[in-house]
Amino acid sequence: MSLHVLDNRTYDQSSYAQPLLSVVVPTYEEAGNLLPLIRKLENALQRIDWEVIFADDNSPDGTHDLAKQLSLSDRRIRCLRRVGRRGLAGACIDGILSSSAPYVAVMDGDMQHDETLLARMLRRLQDGEGDIVIGTRYVEGGSASAFSKHRSLLSRTANSLTQKLLGIRVSDPMSGFFMIRRDAFETFAPQLSHEGFKILLDLLATAKSDLHVVEEPYEFRNRQFGESKFSLRTGLEFLGLIASRLSGGLIAPRFVPFAFVGTLGLFVHFAVLRAMLNVAGFERSQALATYCAMTANFAINNLLTYRDMRLRGFAALRGAAIFCLIGTTGFIANIGLATALYGVKPVWWLAGAAGALIGAVWNFAMSNRLVWRQK
Repeated sequence: MSLHVLDNRTYDQSSYAQPLLSVVVPTYEEAGNLLPLIRKLENALQRIDWEVIFADDNSPDGTHDLAKQLSLSDRRIRCLRRVGRRGLAGACIDGILSSSAPYVAVMDGDMQHDETLLARMLRRLQDGEGDIVIGTRYVEGGSASAFSKHRSLLSRTANSLTQKLLGIRVSDPMSGFFMIRRDAFETFAPQLSHEGFKILLDLLATAKSDLHVVEEPYEFRNRQFGESKFSLRTGLEFLGLIASRLSGGLIAPRFVPFAFVGTLGLFVHFAVLRAMLNVAGFERSQALATYCAMTANFAINNLLTYRDMRLRGFAALRGAAIFCLIGTTGFIANIGLATALYGVKPVWWLAGAAGALIGAVWNFAMSNRLVWRQK
């Protein structure tokens, strides 16, 4: 890959002072956006000592290689390559904590966020107007017209849910564009989840009223290069974060997508059971259906729930075997508890639900410990 140079200036490392502002940009396959974004930041922050930190999730398109090459000719450019980790929230947290600047902004690398707003955000923080400035699409002067009708509906629904369920009183808690005093962020950083894709939502839910929030309207722009990262997984992660905050951290954010996959496994189970019933009889069909469902659950969890910790090759075969063993044990616990509860209080749906919940919690906890080995 050839070396990209922004201009003919050189930067002497010995004279490089601490920046006033760090702009953290989480990236995954955003190589085509790096140069245009840096040029936009140069134009927007001409009188400000700034740096940009690309927190890259080991992009296969060479995003981190390009960022590191650019940093050779411009000391304001830094790259934090995250190997074996994935997720926008974790990338933002790592990027912010790696900065020494007193003010830190977070924005996407696809240029949908308006970089010209950064200087105004910084002034408001320096003037003591707040601890955090949020770029919002949903007040006068802001716009989300770049969204399709479907994405607009999802965005507004998600905002409404977070406002009502978590009591967050800002117009755009799902925004990925904000600036915060770094010391304020570090106060709450130990309580934030590295899972998921909405770091601002988690920050606001964690801080509650301990952060003074101000808002700045901006127009959300169309993506220039690459593809949107929105997917079923991000939607499940959002619901997982909501469940975690509503339960005071009792429910792990990953449990929601894990339970969703378990529900899909039921459909696999019933489909196989129905197809084989007249061929192999109930007992053999039930055993085959159970095995197929557990195998499908492992495969989908490996691709969806634990995408950032995905097992491959022999590790995947070993993980599948352990997952099935855990599932078998959970099934036995499910039956035992449900039977015992039904004997005490013969309400079939209550006993069944309790057994299913215990089985799901067991499978999730042991899968984290033995299959995907969360640290």
